[in-house]
Amino acid sequence: MNQGKFQNKYRVSSIRAQWWDYGWNGAYFITICTQGREHYFGEIQNDKMVLSEVGIIADILWHQIPAHHKNVELGDFVVMPNHIHGILIIDKQLDDVDTDTGRVDTGHALYLPSPESPGSQRFQNIGKNTISSIVGSYKSAVTKHANRLGYPHQWQKLFYDNIIRNNNDYQKISDYIVSNPENWAKDKFKTEDKSK
Repeated sequence: MNQGKFQNKYRVSSIRAQWWDYGWNGAYFITICTQGREHYFGEIQNDKMVLSEVGIIADILWHQIPAHHKNVELGDFVVMPNHIHGILIIDKQLDDVDTDTGRVDTGHALYLPSPESPGSQRFQNIGKNTISSIVGSYKSAVTKHANRLGYPHQWQKLFYDNIIRNNNDYQKISDYIVSNPENWAKDKFKTEDKSK
């Protein structure tokens, strides 16, 4: 990741693909970690995830995403002790037009429009149905409800995404998500539960 200076402070460049508009139709593999990889969401017992109260909130609110975001569907999803994995699918109808640009989505994930850099337009898309706005709303809702109920919880600031480009990749990622609890011992996000 490149670092540059902005107003005399080092900043990290976006981890998003600058050539891709995260509001385009497509399937996205999302990973969101807790701050410091703390085990807020529960624990793995006998290769199964046992959700804590905050884990239940994280699970329920993920499943409510389509009710709050137009043209979003969910693929497989799992809550792990210190992170979540899920697939978000943006599926705008063919007649949906972006009124700001006049661009019509083609209806499939591999559409690569003009050579302009959509990443450079990212802050103009705040509030739109983009992966960043969907994930930001989800994280905010989980934090709000956890705080309201008095449960400790903090997210890591950033999240990880992967644009899923074909059916084979989609199936591999789905299988990875579903089998994540039974593979916890070798999970790259695994940390020891500091509360024990």
